[in-house]
Amino acid sequence: MNKAELVNSIATEAKISKADAGRALDGFINATSKALKKGDRVALVGFGTFSVAKRAARNGRNPQTGKTIKISAKKVAKFKAGADLKKTVNK
Repeated sequence: MNKAELVNSIATEAKISKADAGRALDGFINATSKALKKGDRVALVGFGTFSVAKRAARNGRNPQTGKTIKISAKKVAKFKAGADLKKTVNK
């Protein structure tokens, strides 16, 4: 499902216009991105939790040359599915 299909689905489920659904989805994405950038968690009970994790620096290997390269430390976004989402997916 891409963004346009998701907007259509939200509009249908919530019985709102596609424009309103698009603005709502954009608002959710922006609010979630800002919270993660600050290091906060975004928890949606039953659906899941978005969080930020630190990935340590490590050594890797260039697959073309086989040379060892240093991969720097960075922050990554994580999502952990909630119980209700897990149940729905596994039905």
